[in-house]
Amino acid sequence: MEPTKILLDENEMPKKWYNILPDMPTPLAPPLNPANNEPLNPEDLAPLFPMELIKQEMSSERYIDIPEEVLEIYKLWRPAPLYRAHRLEKLLDTPAKIYYKYEGVSPAGSHKPNTSVAQVYYNMKEGTERITTETGAGQWGSALSLSCNYFDIECKVYMVRSSFEQKPYRKSLINLWGAKVVPSPSPDTEFGRHMLEKYPDTTGSLGIAIGEAVEDAVKHDNTKYALGSVLNHVMLHQTVIGLEAQQQLDKVEEYPDIVIGCCGGGSNLAGISLPYMRDKIEGTHDPRIIAVEPSACPTLCDGKFEYDYGDMAKLTPLIKMYSLGYDFIPPAIHAGGLRYHGCSPIISQLTADKLMEATSYHQVEVFEAGVMFARSEGIPPAPESTHAIKCAIDEALKCKQTGEEKTILFCLSGHGHFDMYSYDKYFSGQLSND
Repeated sequence: MEPTKILLDENEMPKKWYNILPDMPTPLAPPLNPANNEPLNPEDLAPLFPMELIKQEMSSERYIDIPEEVLEIYKLWRPAPLYRAHRLEKLLDTPAKIYYKYEGVSPAGSHKPNTSVAQVYYNMKEGTERITTETGAGQWGSALSLSCNYFDIECKVYMVRSSFEQKPYRKSLINLWGAKVVPSPSPDTEFGRHMLEKYPDTTGSLGIAIGEAVEDAVKHDNTKYALGSVLNHVMLHQTVIGLEAQQQLDKVEEYPDIVIGCCGGGSNLAGISLPYMRDKIEGTHDPRIIAVEPSACPTLCDGKFEYDYGDMAKLTPLIKMYSLGYDFIPPAIHAGGLRYHGCSPIISQLTADKLMEATSYHQVEVFEAGVMFARSEGIPPAPESTHAIKCAIDEALKCKQTGEEKTILFCLSGHGHFDMYSYDKYFSGQLSND
């Protein structure tokens, strides 16, 4: 009988992160200083990030050591399990083999602590006393509050208003670990007050929340800013997901034909796919790598690949990425973690180079897939992860039609235990396809 769970021992956990920057066929365009449109130098980023993260953002080293203190905290949930979706395969009556890497085993219930622990560690080493951030669905905010708690650093979270109202238990989790969370836009910043005056009924956006968090950070000498997606060092930290998955699939002598991840800013997708992208670039394998977006915020599918701001206040550097525009405010869909107007420069460039492909789905159909997954595999998936599940199901059904025995791998980036309000909305027929 083929195994359902494929596990690694703690001593098999990756000791280095994989940095794709030196392997990129097309080098990334440099980030630009918003004050003069000149390429950034490391000192320009020093008000926001500790120097070690700035070095990682621009590093040309293919592998970067994971600090021992970070590895010790990782051991609370890593190595994360890889599952064979036997029951879903049976339900679909497909010859495809479906595997999913499950990141919901972390204390915060998502993949986000893979980078929050690292970011807070480097801040602690450089004497940071306080960190500000934004959060969409609350997964990143809760992960950062967890990590700040471990390293005794104060944390302030600006949470997109729609998610603040939809996901009350993520707020509770942030408070449980000692951080302060406010709905964004908030009266706590100059930009937040401006947006409340201009758009008093706004549901908020990650672009607004980032603007508030950055403003807060630069106005306080003891404060740095942390971002849960998009930037190169975040993509780097998440590669532990794919590196583990490769070892696990090696144990059962499998290699994926298709690698799938949901995509907002890009961290979950990068985590599962970049180690496989390395193989694709080197020519040792040729997996299809698919980014899955919500149709309400289809950055890679419909955005423009150009320089844009990361926030609505235009305080962040200009980065070249697929973007729907820094002032884009998406509908208040329930996959709050996939509502960012832009996408990681790494993911954007790989997509532009045709090494990665993108697709999008409406939220009703992804919730249908999420329910199918929960009823077969037992795990209620976060709304973000249902996008990857929907794509995996579609690819498996194609195999049913063709008879091909393809191996499909996707990342289940988090559990949906704090998202049951969203499922209640689905079952009551109140979800729209905005």
